[in-house]
Amino acid sequence: MSKYADVQQYLGGHRGHWLVTGAAGFIGSHLVEALLRLGQRVTALDNFATGYRRNLELALAGAGAGAAANFTFIEGDIRNPADCARAVAGADYVLHQAALGSVSRSISDPQATNDVNVSGFLNMLAAARDARVKRIVYAASSSTYGDHPDLPKVEDTIGNPMSPYAVTKYVNELYADVFGRCYGTDSIGLRYFNVFGPRQDPDGAYAAVIPQWIAALIRNEPLFINGDGETSRDFCFIDNVVQANLLAALATDPAAANQVYNVALNARTSLNALHAMLRDLLVERFPHVAGHLPEHKPFRAGDVRHSQADIAKAERLLGFAPTHRIDEGLREAMNWYVASLVGNKS
Repeated sequence: MSKYADVQQYLGGHRGHWLVTGAAGFIGSHLVEALLRLGQRVTALDNFATGYRRNLELALAGAGAGAAANFTFIEGDIRNPADCARAVAGADYVLHQAALGSVSRSISDPQATNDVNVSGFLNMLAAARDARVKRIVYAASSSTYGDHPDLPKVEDTIGNPMSPYAVTKYVNELYADVFGRCYGTDSIGLRYFNVFGPRQDPDGAYAAVIPQWIAALIRNEPLFINGDGETSRDFCFIDNVVQANLLAALATDPAAANQVYNVALNARTSLNALHAMLRDLLVERFPHVAGHLPEHKPFRAGDVRHSQADIAKAERLLGFAPTHRIDEGLREAMNWYVASLVGNKS
């Protein structure tokens, strides 16, 4: 039996109280659904700045009958310490996903990114400390590796940050470490690498590349690649991220606590290869994509050329074992992407 299966079995017989921040977002809503499926009590915090009520509705529906009885929603903002304190009251574990994402947005508005990602994170850490939660697991980022050229990326070797967003996510790690040293606050940071899956927003200026490109292909709209298309990423399906969060929250090895871990596959997919994969998966239902070619634009400021995660540390200390490669994740998510986009062509 895998470590993740052990954790799921444990949760099936032990009901805990979990706070998920950013719960109306893509990742947060999947965490809410997974926990409710396992019979856990869940408090959700979100201000709908980037999340959607429909994501919570989908999470509750996916969790099955009776899940709503274990669910409490608080509309609030992590920039408000009182909201953080109210949300964390009585919680055993915190899964902190609330953040203002996007490298390009942080370059356009570094102050807003800092307010949410640094000040908001500090508020949540302090609230978790005061509530004496067992552990806070927080969303860190692969952007922390900055300009360090080595591949794959290893947790203890980082370079200079390349965007305000990267600075904020590194500061999260520093604050979490200091809270562990000064107050005994137990935390684990998960450096996500290009997460994708159902409920990921395909629209807007800061949409992630996979849903954005699927939307462009289906709608027969221009699809832009920044640079020559050989930029590569370690794309990680949402189920792998849910697994990592639950493993991190319940890890019992003392060596596992107060650490950061890569969450990905230890694989690289170029943007050109990704475009071809998406086109192949869609061509049967949308024949017009067969001849679709991307348009190339200049490289974007703040972007890292290549990204690939070494996941040996997460495998060793958390028992992390990804269940989906990129092709498997794309096939599993494609029906959702198509259904959501065909019904939303405007």
